[in-house]
Amino acid sequence: MVDVLDEIETWAPARLREHEELLLRRQLHHVGSGSRFYREKLADAGVDLASIGTVEDLRRVPFTEKEELRRSLAGFPPLGSHVAVPVADLALVQATSGTSGTPSYFGLTEHDLRVWGTAGARAFYAAGVRPGDLVLHGWGMSKGFAGGVPAVRVLQQLGCVVIPIGGEAGAERLLTVAASLSPAVFCTGPNFALHAGRIAEEVLGRPASELGVQRIVVGGEPGGGVPEIRSQIETVWGATSCETLGNSDVVPIVFGECLERDGMHFVAQGLVHIELIDPETGADVPFESGASGELVMTALDRQASPLIRFRTRDHLEVLETECSCGRVGPKVRCVGRTDDMLIVRGVNVWPSAVREIAVAFQPRLTGNMRVVADFEGHSTEHRLRVRMEHAAHLTPIEVANVAAEVERRITQVLAFRPRLDLVPPGVLPEAGVNKTALVERPA
Repeated sequence: MVDVLDEIETWAPARLREHEELLLRRQLHHVGSGSRFYREKLADAGVDLASIGTVEDLRRVPFTEKEELRRSLAGFPPLGSHVAVPVADLALVQATSGTSGTPSYFGLTEHDLRVWGTAGARAFYAAGVRPGDLVLHGWGMSKGFAGGVPAVRVLQQLGCVVIPIGGEAGAERLLTVAASLSPAVFCTGPNFALHAGRIAEEVLGRPASELGVQRIVVGGEPGGGVPEIRSQIETVWGATSCETLGNSDVVPIVFGECLERDGMHFVAQGLVHIELIDPETGADVPFESGASGELVMTALDRQASPLIRFRTRDHLEVLETECSCGRVGPKVRCVGRTDDMLIVRGVNVWPSAVREIAVAFQPRLTGNMRVVADFEGHSTEHRLRVRMEHAAHLTPIEVANVAAEVERRITQVLAFRPRLDLVPPGVLPEAGVNKTALVERPA
């Protein structure tokens, strides 16, 4: 028997498409009546919303860009011309993380929060989390980010017992709580999970693997699906680690790994329509094994601030389209953000790929690194500067040796020769509770 939270996760493509198109027509009617932003945007593009009835028709709608939402917010405070319902109808105002600019604010009704809860609950369930589980919440609770209060509500909707400490309390506090309450589940960012696990013995006098945590659920930044990072998280905690992915502007958790742990399933069927596009041309890319492209999302059941064809800038690789768990949503891995990608002498460089190499050299390196973009735009003809932390115990000769090895590996694997700078621990900011920015641009 297939063990999924909602049957729709196993629906055949034809059945799901018919259901999605019914929801799409209803959503577009709501957008047309409630969102000044989309009425004006589509009128300018010459697109009649009433003519959009299929997913193919949807491709005639222009993409929604992040910068458009910022202009909407600035021009029509407090929540922009895309809010679509009266402010009095809202239950919550949230913020995006702001890693690619200043945070954006958006509203959610109680219905919208339940939709978020449905998608998120499916992802947690796929990761082995069950009603009644005690869950230590370690994503950021401050600044109104979607990983905070909304994630707590997701877990409550699944029926979990939540310990809402939040990552801002610090790794030491989270470890102390884990030692006292023995939660079955710990959810946080992948880098923070690894950092907390590594310092457990120093803080508590015993390793994280003795704290009783059985499941780690990570998200908020790429990296949780990288084999080296996942292996280290699982080893240090003695628990399974599953990755999630979403977008705060649409739904915070849209993809989630099952216990096979070999890619994140699309789990937001009936709530979000997803597309894959070529980031350069905008052309459609089918969700087939081996495909890659930028994720575009359309809300199918959103009352406040619904977005149509929103460019997330997350670059995905499609790993599989089938799984023994019975879920039929394609399995993907996020390799980075298209707006983070750099071009070095004509070679595409993903900062997340550089981090994978840094992680592979642990324990001689800490795994903490930054790509220094000391040039305008995203392209350079010069050697790219990369800063990585070496372990505190290395001698100067050992530092020089590992630097030569890392430079050689990057050149062989990523096809560019870096200007590598190894620094001692503490020079680079430690992994935080929110997204770790891998690209550093000097002021």
